[in-house]
Amino acid sequence: MARRDALRDFQARLAERMQSVREQPATSGWLAVECAGHGLLIPLHQAGEIFPVVACLPVPHTQPWFLGVANLRGSLHGVIDLAVFLGIGQAGRDSGEQARLVALGASLQVNAALLVDRLAGLRSTSQLTAEVQGNPQAPAFAPAQWRDREQRIWQALDLATLAADERFLKVFR
Repeated sequence: MARRDALRDFQARLAERMQSVREQPATSGWLAVECAGHGLLIPLHQAGEIFPVVACLPVPHTQPWFLGVANLRGSLHGVIDLAVFLGIGQAGRDSGEQARLVALGASLQVNAALLVDRLAGLRSTSQLTAEVQGNPQAPAFAPAQWRDREQRIWQALDLATLAADERFLKVFR
């Protein structure tokens, strides 16, 4: 029970920090998440609300990465297993109790939420060093990699480009 309370406290602090970062002048800020052991950075201005994982209603004849639809605050959202979509995780894997749904921001006008294995806090450009671009085969929605002070590599994701990606939009097989 103490572990659950600590997680709630962490989420509350993270929500407060996200709100304060959104209110600051335009500086690059990211929500850091983990999927299948990989670090991913989601731009704060493109991220929406963070939800605990809820039951999804499966939709027949969809891609393995499309988990179904879920009611998030009275609105239906398509739920995408981000690790499976990115090809770094397998369908049907257990994300664990720290898993969360990160809704795409309202400005993107897409009712979708990304299943991530865990939240890893917030990052800013002052905490990261840009990596030399060395992967010309990276999808357009994965524009850059960053390295933190602990030498961990973080892949940035552009959710606006992801939401317009042909593969992302092709939910049905």
